Amino acid sequence: MVRLSGWGIVGLIALASVGVFPLSTPARADTLPGALSQAYMTNPQLNAQRAAVRATDEAVPQALAGYRPRLSATASVGPAWIDTRTRIAEGVPGVAAPTYSSLSGHNFVQTYGATVVQPLFDGFQTPNRSRQAESQVRAAREILRLTEQTVLLQAATAYMDLIRDMAIRDLQRRNVDVLGEQLRQTRDRFDVGEVTRTDVAQSESRLSAGRSSVLNAEANFTTSRATYRQVVGTDPGRLASAMPVDRFSPPTLGAAINLARSQHPSVQAAAYNVDQAEAQVRVAEGSLYPSVNIVGSAQKSYGSNTSLQLLEQFSGSIAGQLTVPIYQGGAEYSQIRQAKEILGQRRIELDTAREQVRQQVVQAWGQLEAARAQITATQSQVSAAEVALNGVREEARVGQRTTLDVLNAQQELVNARVAVVTAQRDRVVSSYTLLAAVGRLGPQVLGLKVPLYDVAVNYHEVRDSWFGLRSSGER
Repeated sequence: MVRLSGWGIVGLIALASVGVFPLSTPARADTLPGALSQAYMTNPQLNAQRAAVRATDEAVPQALAGYRPRLSATASVGPAWIDTRTRIAEGVPGVAAPTYSSLSGHNFVQTYGATVVQPLFDGFQTPNRSRQAESQVRAAREILRLTEQTVLLQAATAYMDLIRDMAIRDLQRRNVDVLGEQLRQTRDRFDVGEVTRTDVAQSESRLSAGRSSVLNAEANFTTSRATYRQVVGTDPGRLASAMPVDRFSPPTLGAAINLARSQHPSVQAAAYNVDQAEAQVRVAEGSLYPSVNIVGSAQKSYGSNTSLQLLEQFSGSIAGQLTVPIYQGGAEYSQIRQAKEILGQRRIELDTAREQVRQQVVQAWGQLEAARAQITATQSQVSAAEVALNGVREEARVGQRTTLDVLNAQQELVNARVAVVTAQRDRVVSSYTLLAAVGRLGPQVLGLKVPLYDVAVNYHEVRDSWFGLRSSGER
């Protein structure tokens, strides 16, 4: 008879890690830090958010453009037809008629001009737009940090789900082996008259149920494998065991809450959104202030649209331009009121974000505590179920227990082992979930051996750029 009483979860995970249950043909061994590093480098969701941050960086040079001169050039070339009739002398009624001169012809007219406008004062709109753009960049970086946490947590969950489903699949397969041996022994005992046909039917039914559980476990394993491929970006090799990351989290619930409320990326992003809204109020108010520009222009013409005698003409000017808004239909006042309402909304969203992360930390803390307790409880359950199964088998041999009692004891042992595997998975995933809830689930904290994405590189490339079409993504 194939017996599982000597197997525990430690042995099961160890066998899984050394490749007794291979996930794929390659002989390489995957570790959880390696999977997290791979996801950090290749996950499309994360790469898309990095591109979004680079796009947001461009808001800063766009705002700073308000300080810079604006230069435009014009050119026009084309024929002009002129037909004029000019009165030379007034006529005298009854004595002489008026005298007229006629002139007709065509010119080929060329006109070239340039205009430069240098803003001097725009109601403080440009500096406020610049501050608003800087806040947008900082908020986008926090959203990227939140996306990093989400992707890393997804990768850790996918990794542990695959180990769990692999172990459960093996448990169910071995359970089918045990049930098949149990059915063979029951049939032998039926042949010699020790048990009835009912006992055989019960063994057959339980074996069929075990085979159904194997199929379900296979389906779960296939799903987890596909999820791993989606999140991590590669097919899994042999998976090594993983350790919790409790050491990176605060030691107390109160400390975890305080840290999350101040440093969680969603809270930081909401705070920068408040800064954006405040800057937008000042930008809107700037529309009521006067603006001052220096305007220079130059124009050179060859030929004329009005005179055949004019061959060349040049004109140039430079002047200060003051614009004072008096009334523009009331739209500017509406925009100011709207900006103030949005500012109030952003402040409420900041309070909401702080309460949300507090709830997430409390929930993650409770789940981690429960997972720790479940490991101890399920391991005790396995030990008790093993003793109970051995006892029931011995009692069944002397006729004090039925075949159904043995089958039930075997199923309880399988369920207990599945519970241990699930508890081990929950223990690791809960530690990563708590670290993410606190806002510290990142490659730096985890010590991943991977090149870190530096958000400042593209920012400094484009911030003071006056020209250029190629983006960092194209390079």
